[in-house]
Amino acid sequence: MAKIKLTKNELKVQKDALKMYRRYLPTLTLKKQQLQTEIRGIEERARAVRKQREELEQGFRDWIAVFSEKEAFPEGAVSVSNIRRGKGNIAGVDIPTFEGADFTRGDYDLYTTPLWVDIAAGRLEKAISLDLEAQVLDEQVRLLEKELLATSQRVNLFEKVKIPETQANIKKISIYMADQQVSAVVRSKISKRKIAQRDSEGNEGQVYSL
Repeated sequence: MAKIKLTKNELKVQKDALKMYRRYLPTLTLKKQQLQTEIRGIEERARAVRKQREELEQGFRDWIAVFSEKEAFPEGAVSVSNIRRGKGNIAGVDIPTFEGADFTRGDYDLYTTPLWVDIAAGRLEKAISLDLEAQVLDEQVRLLEKELLATSQRVNLFEKVKIPETQANIKKISIYMADQQVSAVVRSKISKRKIAQRDSEGNEGQVYSL
């Protein structure tokens, strides 16, 4: 605990600090709860996206087997040309959002290439889009967890350190000032008694004449 001045001004500083900590603590606690709720929601969304991706792959397993045959499925038939990202904000944290992706199809002869290749390419684009969306959701979670850690640290700092420390400082200063006030009163009474005693002794030594 840092050394503090045992003065009236310092007492005011400590009381003002305590008011500030108590004012901001509920806001920080609410932000912490909001971040926790948002993170759980995004993680659930990411799981749903990945499950959708798995279901798409499972339902398309026969096509995936064909994809491994380069002669059947043209290499570079599908490529990502642009990932569209937006910006969002949750509890004061800037996060990326997934707006979609643009794809380009490789050059292949539509007449000699089997019709299923176009269908497979469309399914592959959908699978890639789901992967990209899951990646953005993971990034959102990472950013929010970073903010959650910082917010949790502030909450703990206020609850377990700053508020108890400030309360202890206020108590220490108040006790010191009360002791000083009592000492001042005692000194004043002693001084008055001595003066009264001296005056009384002086009066006793005087001789009065008519």
